[in-house]
Order: sequence, then structure tokens, then C-alpha cells
Amino acid sequence: MNVDKAKKRIAKQVKKGFHGYPLVSLEYFGKTPDSVSEVVISYTEEEGAESQKQTFVSGSDAREDETIQSTLLKIIERADAKTVTEIDGISTLPS
Repeated sequence: MNVDKAKKRIAKQVKKGFHGYPLVSLEYFGKTPDSVSEVVISYTEEEGAESQKQTFVSGSDAREDETIQSTLLKIIERADAKTVTEIDGISTLPS
């Protein structure tokens, strides 16, 4: 799938807002605020349940990595997530 198409479909899910569980959350990490090297996707089945997390690492900017973005979209769709959230900005990784 085209990286732009995957990013648009993820953004559309995020814009819908909270509609209950299951919930998928995306957080981007990088050594600098301009480049994302890791993406952590969290899945929460129901309120109060512990989140399951998976990390994807990219040698380049993960936001522009077609494989990672397509995989994130597939996880969201297969989880039948009612809510998708995205942490604003880029969290910096410890040096």
C-alpha cells in the first residue's frame, strides 16, 4: 500500500475520536524532534486492561516507511479498534 494512503487512513481513524474499546494508540519516538526512528503501537482490549505493545524500528523516518505504516494500518483494522489515538509530536529517545 502507498505510504500516503496508509497515513491518510490512519489519520482518518484518529480524527474520529473516542468511541470505546478496543483502543489502539500510536506514539512516535526519535533522537531528534525532526526524525522518527521508532513507533510504538499499544492495544487495549477494555478499560482497565493492561496494554499490549509492539515496537517498530526504522533506519530512516518511520513516518515515511511504507512497510511500517501499512503494518500499523493492518493492525488497527484486524484489531477492529473502535478508537485510535495518536500521541502528538515526537517523544525523544534517551541518548
